[in-house]
Amino acid sequence: MADKKVIAVLGATGAQGGGLVRAIQADKSDEFTARALTRDVNSDKAKALAQMGVEVVAVDIDNYESLKKAFDGTYGVFAVTFFWDHFSAEKEIEEAKLIAQAAKDTNVKHLIWSTLEDTRNWIPLSDNRMPTLQGKYKVPHFDGKGEADNIFVNEKLPVTLLLTSAYWENMIYFGWNPTRGQDGKLALNFPMGDKKLPAIAVEDIGKCAYSVFKRGNEFIGKKIGIAGEHLTGKEMAEALTKVLGEEVKYNAVPFDVYRGLGFPGAEDVGNMFQFKHDFNDYFCGARNIDFVKSLNPELKSFSEWLKDNAKKIPLG
Repeated sequence: MADKKVIAVLGATGAQGGGLVRAIQADKSDEFTARALTRDVNSDKAKALAQMGVEVVAVDIDNYESLKKAFDGTYGVFAVTFFWDHFSAEKEIEEAKLIAQAAKDTNVKHLIWSTLEDTRNWIPLSDNRMPTLQGKYKVPHFDGKGEADNIFVNEKLPVTLLLTSAYWENMIYFGWNPTRGQDGKLALNFPMGDKKLPAIAVEDIGKCAYSVFKRGNEFIGKKIGIAGEHLTGKEMAEALTKVLGEEVKYNAVPFDVYRGLGFPGAEDVGNMFQFKHDFNDYFCGARNIDFVKSLNPELKSFSEWLKDNAKKIPLG
């Protein structure tokens, strides 16, 4: 254990962090070990990690001293923030500042920042094609992370900026599942028109991040994007139809209709889809599948993910 490089993983009981911890645990090369950082070491997920032999450490992401203690003695840090806990881009930016300072003060050798685009670089606040949210954002859960990129760069940290994609697990946990219309038929409802949506299995985010750590300095100072596949809504509906044995149609919802659905964050998510739609060539291009496969040869396609997960998708 003393000779292993420790990777501290924020959000270790969540989607991305959990995938990385499992990837480290599954690696038989013995070069790295995970330090799972979580708010609640007594949660079922934290206890499950401890039972796997993972070092589990309590951390308060809003407290510098807590972060510094958690990062002490580590080689690497995987940093992710949790917008959907509080819906505040400002809070994410403040957390990124604390993470960056703690990483700098503990001499972390490699930090991966799980990020997304600052959409205001494409859609200025003066652009009325979509509403401005929280006073100064277009897509708050993107923009806060994208703005925070500069914090890590300006601190001259050995950082890799990892542009992630939507999770296919959103179909299980986040309301992206097909729903039944009044005719009783299933439909996948996304405001993506005929454009492609890059998405990925959360386990593959963890595997890709681990590959970045394993490849040493190769990606330090770089921004890289990952996805499992780029599919249109129609293609996703066809894949669902095959595995469910029941027809699923694709319903291209208008952006304004989606923004008005009323669930928490609906305007944010509606703006996100519009950004991906309107700048689709860029968004897909930043997430090159061949490159991702070079990081993670086990990368799953949507159809492969469905084989393992279709039965978990609620069919409302």
